[in-house]
Amino acid sequence: MRLSKQTNYAVRTLVYCAVHAPELSRVADIAKVFGISDMFLFKIIFPITKNGVLETVRGRRGGIRLARRPEDINLLDVMRFTEDGFELSECFGHERETCPFRDRCAYTKALDRALDAFFNVLAEYTIADLANNPRMLETALGINTLEKGRGLVRQG
Repeated sequence: MRLSKQTNYAVRTLVYCAVHAPELSRVADIAKVFGISDMFLFKIIFPITKNGVLETVRGRRGGIRLARRPEDINLLDVMRFTEDGFELSECFGHERETCPFRDRCAYTKALDRALDAFFNVLAEYTIADLANNPRMLETALGINTLEKGRGLVRQG
């Protein structure tokens, strides 16, 4: 199994917003830091916003910010919003109905258990866990540099 780029950038964007909180984060700044286009980032944040994890503020001084506390956003939810599915093999999709071993296959049961374990681990981690070293992350993300370039000074 391989997670999509959308999921990876979604998690990174949420961490960026958590580190930058309570300030609004500019989509252009986030896209620049991650080396992706603004349009690609808009595509990524759409399902997250639609599901109430991010909120957008329009206007000249607009941007995005977390709509929930970082402690209330777990990685499993983010992945469910950004991934198309978690079918580890064709046995998990529509072919499951036509498989002669359906409901008797040890292979499918093993994959089901593995996927459940994967989900359980992801549910244990939150955006707060990933953003637990804000000073290091601000430096790595260039947040202070971006703000100084716009004449903003971050307090704290």
